[in-house]
Amino acid sequence: MENEESIDLQTLLKITKEHKKIIASIVVIPTILAMIISFLLPKTYEAKTLVMAKSLTSTSGSAAAGAMAMFGLGGGGATPTRAYLEMMKSSAVIDPIIEQIDWPAENKENLTAENFAKSVLKIENTKGTDLIEITATSKKPEEAKFIADSVVDNFRSLMTNLNQSQQSAMVKFLKERIVVAEADLEKAEQNLEIFSQQSKIYIPDKQTNDLIEKLNTVDKEISKIKVSNDSNEAKLGTVIQQLQQQNLAITEYNVSDNPSIVKIRDNIIAKQMELVELEQRYTEKHPDVILLKKEIDELNNKLSSEVQQSVASGTNTLNPVHAGLLQQKVQAETELSVGRAGLTSMGKLQQELEKQMSVLSQGTVNYVKLKRDLVTAQEIYGSLVKSYEQARIQAAQESMDIQVIDTAKLPKKATGPNKRLITIIGMVIGIIISFGYILVLYNKREK
Repeated sequence: MENEESIDLQTLLKITKEHKKIIASIVVIPTILAMIISFLLPKTYEAKTLVMAKSLTSTSGSAAAGAMAMFGLGGGGATPTRAYLEMMKSSAVIDPIIEQIDWPAENKENLTAENFAKSVLKIENTKGTDLIEITATSKKPEEAKFIADSVVDNFRSLMTNLNQSQQSAMVKFLKERIVVAEADLEKAEQNLEIFSQQSKIYIPDKQTNDLIEKLNTVDKEISKIKVSNDSNEAKLGTVIQQLQQQNLAITEYNVSDNPSIVKIRDNIIAKQMELVELEQRYTEKHPDVILLKKEIDELNNKLSSEVQQSVASGTNTLNPVHAGLLQQKVQAETELSVGRAGLTSMGKLQQELEKQMSVLSQGTVNYVKLKRDLVTAQEIYGSLVKSYEQARIQAAQESMDIQVIDTAKLPKKATGPNKRLITIIGMVIGIIISFGYILVLYNKREK
């Protein structure tokens, strides 16, 4: 067996007593130096502000919702606190603060938002809550308060600009379309009224009336899809413009590349066709109609979730704002794909019903056409007005993504440096050095 080395504690104790003055000096000197350093270090101050993230859904179409989706925070009533934590550290929020703080130019020259956030800011979310605490540290109390307040102000400004620019563009687009749709509706009403008076056709026979009802159902669905497609095209244009302003490469996305998305899209179209057939026989309150609409809503939510996951897998390197914008772009493109495919299917059904009109008299055919024009104009106008009101409400709601609970107060007492901690660290270092010195003496004596 190998010889086991052991330390004689009595010898160690004897050496310690013999050199107690030197050992005590080794412990005391680092302690005193640490204490002096703690007094020489500049004072630091902390300012804190507490905010609460508001609840929103991943399908609301806002930049916050898009960023929330990138962090796997989908679902109704979710709060995108994790996404907000990252956004508050982004260059869009931090760079304006760096420009305004009174630091030497050489210190700010190579300072990045990431480095600034790590050295000056502590942004935390209390687990299980929607609360975010922002703590700013600085050598000046006024500067600490300024940084804490500016993080909140710049973040709110960022989210407001993103959300309102999208919603304002949508509101403007819908408002312009409503004016045109209202004029079309008035013209359709006048045309039908004039024709009815001239041809004396006011109440069609049962066969014609049934055909009108079927065509109206199809026309209504086509009108809804067209309004939805127009809205998605407007949304897509706005998001692409924002991506270009952010100097971010616009990724082309092909829905056909994802089998899961294609399958869900085809299911939605099939269900839409089935709904049209049901609406030709039943009212909107019929259980089968209600159930089928619920299934379509669930498929749309599933489609949105699938798109989010597909985009998120390729946007790990993007910041939350860019990732959210890209997710909205792909979402709009996918919904457009679904809408266009749905229009194609509805168009075929529409053509089949129009062929049945060939057996009707010319006067009846003209009446049916004018009646369809009126119903279509009514449906488009109603859909646009509804979308317009929703966009206005959303624009107002999404102008504020967080609520300030506690504003930053001017710190009266310095929070650093921690003199006691620094002194204790100095003492610990001294003890470690002294123990090493004792071991050196012990080894010399043993040899």
